[in-house]
Amino acid sequence: MNNDELNSPLVSIVVPSYNHGRYLKEAIDSILDQDYPRVELIVIDDGSTDDSPQILASHPGRFHREYQTNQGQVATLNRGWQMSKGDIIGYLSADDVLLPHSVSAAVQCLADNPDAVLSYSDFNLLDPDSGVVRRVNTPECSYRDMAVRMLCPPGPGAFFRRSAFEKAGLWHTGYKQLLDFEYWLRLGLHGRFVRIPQVLAGYRVHPGSQTFASSSNIRPDEPVQIMKDYFDNPLVPEDVRAAKDEAISHALIHSGYTHLRIGNFGLGFAALASAFRMCPRNLLSFRLLRMLFNALFNTTGHRALWWIRRKLRRQQVDV
Repeated sequence: MNNDELNSPLVSIVVPSYNHGRYLKEAIDSILDQDYPRVELIVIDDGSTDDSPQILASHPGRFHREYQTNQGQVATLNRGWQMSKGDIIGYLSADDVLLPHSVSAAVQCLADNPDAVLSYSDFNLLDPDSGVVRRVNTPECSYRDMAVRMLCPPGPGAFFRRSAFEKAGLWHTGYKQLLDFEYWLRLGLHGRFVRIPQVLAGYRVHPGSQTFASSSNIRPDEPVQIMKDYFDNPLVPEDVRAAKDEAISHALIHSGYTHLRIGNFGLGFAALASAFRMCPRNLLSFRLLRMLFNALFNTTGHRALWWIRRKLRRQQVDV
């Protein structure tokens, strides 16, 4: 290792793995193939019942791997970050991937922006067979928009400073659906988020992903609880605190959207009615119409697109 490599900050990436054996090797390889010289990879299998433990045990790469009884994603991530040593930390879901220059771009971004606590990037939406569905261009981060309108730019490929992590604390063990959003709210109280306008990661949508989670695993009212808890934090900026009703209204819209997506139509429209009473203009937006459309047709659309893409691949092979 040369002097430049020794002076480069260590970057720690935690991969919480649970029943994603089909994609686990691809996720691990995408981290080991980074062009950045100092990456600490920690993979923790959270009691998988598929072939994930065998895939993890047989992988020839040099990285830290552990196995535990099932404790959930939050506890697994918290454990991984607590055992990590990097000055910059991040995570990657076991069904997602990083592009080879993801880490080096994040390190450079944070070096160029010493007041920033997190970097994030654009990413590709991937189908179950690793085909690129489309590019997701993330917006520039406005903390007020994130807190008030629930616009959360960071996705796969986000990295943040350990110093900010230590101030914000661990991920909240009481949340299941929007645990990353809740954490970004707390982390953002300690510094800026900076966007890297490049595709640096791939986010996979497949039958086992969050988009297709069964209704028994979904907590539609979690957005409202997150925002109520958030406004109990004395560090919340005054301009955000002044927009509390608007923020809770947006949380109710998200709750209504989730209820509709899983077929709870009565509860869904009741949440939207409550949102309208708190902030009428929120119910007159294009964003709401788009969310309602996605609630009713999103999963069906993804399945149809996968079927078409696979059909085209078979035809190409036959030719």
